[in-house]
Amino acid sequence: MAATSREARRRRLIAAAFLLPALVLLGALVVHPIGYSVYRSLFDRSGDSFVGAGNYRQILQDDTIRTALKNTAVWVVLAPATATALGLIFAVLTERVRWGTAFKLLVFMPMAISMLAAGIIFRLVYDHDPDRGVANAVWVGVHDTFAESSAFPKARPGRDSPLVPADGGAFVTRDPVRAGTPAALPLVGVAPEALPEGTRTAKAAPAEPGKVTGTAWQDFTRGGGGRTNAVDPSESAFAGMRIEAVKDGRVVASATTRADGTFTLPAAADGALLRLPASNFREAYAGVQWLGPALVTPAVVGAYVWMWAGFAMVLIGAGLAAVPRELLEAARVDGANEWQVFRRITVPVLAPVLVVVLVTLVINVMKVFDLVFVIAPGAVQDDANVLALQLYRTSFGTDADPGLGSAIAVLLLVLVVPVMLVNIRRLRKEGSR
Repeated sequence: MAATSREARRRRLIAAAFLLPALVLLGALVVHPIGYSVYRSLFDRSGDSFVGAGNYRQILQDDTIRTALKNTAVWVVLAPATATALGLIFAVLTERVRWGTAFKLLVFMPMAISMLAAGIIFRLVYDHDPDRGVANAVWVGVHDTFAESSAFPKARPGRDSPLVPADGGAFVTRDPVRAGTPAALPLVGVAPEALPEGTRTAKAAPAEPGKVTGTAWQDFTRGGGGRTNAVDPSESAFAGMRIEAVKDGRVVASATTRADGTFTLPAAADGALLRLPASNFREAYAGVQWLGPALVTPAVVGAYVWMWAGFAMVLIGAGLAAVPRELLEAARVDGANEWQVFRRITVPVLAPVLVVVLVTLVINVMKVFDLVFVIAPGAVQDDANVLALQLYRTSFGTDADPGLGSAIAVLLLVLVVPVMLVNIRRLRKEGSR
C-alpha cells in the first residue's frame, strides 16, 4: 500500500512539473492582469486615491458609456444571430448545387482579410458619394429608376425676374400671360457645367395668334454683357421643363419645353399665371447616410456579418455532412416537404453545432473594436461606440483615465463570463455522453 501511495505522489509531482510552465504563463498573462485591473478600477485617475465603486457608478452615469453598453447589446443580439442564420442557409443550399464548393470558397474568403482591411473596404462601400460608395451607387440607381431627379435643382429667378417664388418650391409669373404675346421665364443658378449633356442654345419663342408661347432659359451669358430677362444668342435653353397654366388655383393647361426652351400652350391659358412646378427643381437624390448617427451601428454590423458568415457556414457545413442521409430520406418518404425536413430534422440535429457557432460569435462581438474604430467617422463615433472601443478611448485617449478604463475592462469581463460558463457546461455535457 505504501509503495502504491508513493507511486501516486510521484505521478502527481511529474504532472505538476509538466503543468508548472503553463500555470506560470497563465498566471502572468491572465490571472495577474485580471487581478490588477480589478485593483486599479478601485482607484482614481492618478492611482493615488481609493474611490471604491466610484468608477463603476460613473459607468452608469456617463452618457457615452451607456451608449456603448446599448450598442454592445445590439451587437450581441443582432450580429451572431444574423451571421449564424446566413451560415446555416448557405450551408444547406450549397449542398444542392454543383458549384457549391466554389460558392463556399467565396463566402469564406473575407475571413482571410484582417479587420482593419475590412474596415477600410466598408468605409469606402458606405461612402455617401454615389460615385465612390458602392452601397449608395446601387441605392441611388434603384431610386432614380422609379423617381428621376430634375436636371435643374439649383435654378431660381434672377434679379428683376418676371417669376416669383410660390408655395412648395415652385415659381409663378407675377402677371397673367396673354395669347399672342410670348412669355419670358428666365432662370439663373445652374452652373454651365451642370447643365444636361446636349443642352442647346435658347431661342426666343415666336408669337402665335390664339396661343400662349414662351421660353424658359438660363439667363446668364459667360463673360457678361447679356441683357437681363431677354434671350441672348449664347444663353442655354432649359429643355424638358414642365410649364403649367393656372387659373383660380386650377391647372387649365400644361406643356413641356422643347430642346430650344420654347413651349406652346392652347388658348385656355390666356389670362392665366404660368407656374414652374417644384418637380422641375427637385434636388438630385443623394442616397442614404449609411454612416450617419441613425444607421452607423447596423452598417458596421453588416460589415461584421460579411466577414463571419463564412466562418459559420464552414462549421455548420461540417456538421451537416455528418447528418445521416437515411434520416432525411425517411422523412421525405413519409411525406415531409423540404421546409418541414429543414425545420423538424436538419435544424434540431444541427442544434449543438449552431450553439457552438452562436456562442463563439457572441464572445467575439463582445470584443469588437477595430471595425467600429475604422468604419465609423469621427463625427459619429460616439453613436457607434461599443464597450471595447470605449475601453480604448478611456484608457489611452487624450483625457486618459486608467481607473475608469479598468472598471470598463472588468465590466466587459463580467459580461463575457456567463457566455463562457454556458460554453463550458455544453462541453462537459458533450464529454459525458
